[in-house]
Amino acid sequence: MEAKNSSPGESQPKAALLSSGVPGLDDVLGGGIEPHRLYLVEGTPGAGKTTIALQFLLEGTRRGESVLYVTLSETETELRGVAASHGWDLVGLHMREMLPTQESLQPEEQYTMFHPSEVELSETTLRILSDVEKLKPSRIVFDSLSELRLLSGTSLRYRRQILALKQFFAGRQCTVLLLDDMTATEHDLQVQSIAHAVLRLEQLNSDYGSARRRLLVVKYRGQRYRGGFHDYKINRGGLQVFPRLVANEHASDTSLLRMTSGIAELDELLGGGIEKGTSTLLVGAPGTGKSSMAVQFAYAAAKRGECAALFIFDEGVNTLRARCAGLGMNLDPFIESGHLRIKQVDPAELSPGELVHEIRVAVTEHNAAIIVIDSLNGYLNAMPDERFLIVQLHELLTYLGQAGVATLLIGAQHGLIGMQMQTPVDASYLADSVVLLRYFEFEGEVRQAISVLKKRGGAHERTIRDFSMDGGGLHVGQPLRHFRGILSGIPVPVDGVGAAVP
Repeated sequence: MEAKNSSPGESQPKAALLSSGVPGLDDVLGGGIEPHRLYLVEGTPGAGKTTIALQFLLEGTRRGESVLYVTLSETETELRGVAASHGWDLVGLHMREMLPTQESLQPEEQYTMFHPSEVELSETTLRILSDVEKLKPSRIVFDSLSELRLLSGTSLRYRRQILALKQFFAGRQCTVLLLDDMTATEHDLQVQSIAHAVLRLEQLNSDYGSARRRLLVVKYRGQRYRGGFHDYKINRGGLQVFPRLVANEHASDTSLLRMTSGIAELDELLGGGIEKGTSTLLVGAPGTGKSSMAVQFAYAAAKRGECAALFIFDEGVNTLRARCAGLGMNLDPFIESGHLRIKQVDPAELSPGELVHEIRVAVTEHNAAIIVIDSLNGYLNAMPDERFLIVQLHELLTYLGQAGVATLLIGAQHGLIGMQMQTPVDASYLADSVVLLRYFEFEGEVRQAISVLKKRGGAHERTIRDFSMDGGGLHVGQPLRHFRGILSGIPVPVDGVGAAVP
């Protein structure tokens, strides 16, 4: 993306942006890193600063550039251990240790007339500049600023040292990454004001589950970037960023073509089926058939040669396959062919950003026509802060709608029967269609009923129909016209005249 020219009235071509080497980060940065600038990456220990720095340098070696890692805190052996844990080969990457030698512990080596900052800072700076003149790197990393801050002694000298380094490297066509572990007693904004861009890495430890990591671009001069927090994870192979989804960036025209379920009575109830580019909320008590109905739509799409992706929180993949087989839906051939893709989600391990990323991959890379999220209860548990669930869900549904994908959401209600049913999150106003499944009592049996409460895509039946499941599949019966109070769970015959439920 283009940034504004720094010189008014003078049009200068902007240099091509550099790749950071971190999947997803270039998207967040608006295309990449502007060359020959100084950047700050700050974060607490363990947030992934060293990993992101090594990926930045390794990207340079892949492009045939000379790169240099200057370590003021970790040894070269420790850094090579980090690289080995990710399976990286550091051939072509130059490392320089600027650590105090063991001789500095001897009494005769202690400074008496001069403060250590007056001697050690100058020595360290000279060694760094000497290596730069010899290697002529195009990318360089300093790890970390904490040692440089201590060597400087005063904040004034520290700021002047950073300014001098910035000027020195800018004149040598070098892109610099400064790492700050934020161990200072007070958050130092000196380098933030000097750096061309500031990237902050945060690590959040919840009461249960793995640590959640997120990234924030604090500033980026002259460059349009994606603001807000972005989830990321560190696996073998490096750090991966999941850019925050902005639905407006993916706007497109879609046609509301209907997708049938393969069950004639269900399609009649829905006015012909569900439409592409719409979302349908299936809500009801546990066991009423919500998940089975969602899988029925995905199964029908797979039989038509389309792709469907299911993201399930509440049951295992093997349990789902066995349950569907008991309903006459053999999912195995379509799973093997790739027409059905099932992802079991662990809310304790998967961040919301990664979940959205997986859904986007299913749409963009596998051309999924149907997305099933089972359930919203599990999705709620995947959120670090539930008050943002509706906002993120709205963004996700808008994106899927603009991509022409039919989305099926499962909402499990608290309670089993009666009018006082509650849902942990109310997404009914977000969904284009709402299908309600309820239990009701009839002649000593617990039966199920289905009805469509809302449908923006067109007309639908307003009847309440009988619903059942057996080895032959899902069955939608005739409208229950001879009863009232079915949604209360205890219907009564109309005018005292009962009728057998089909």
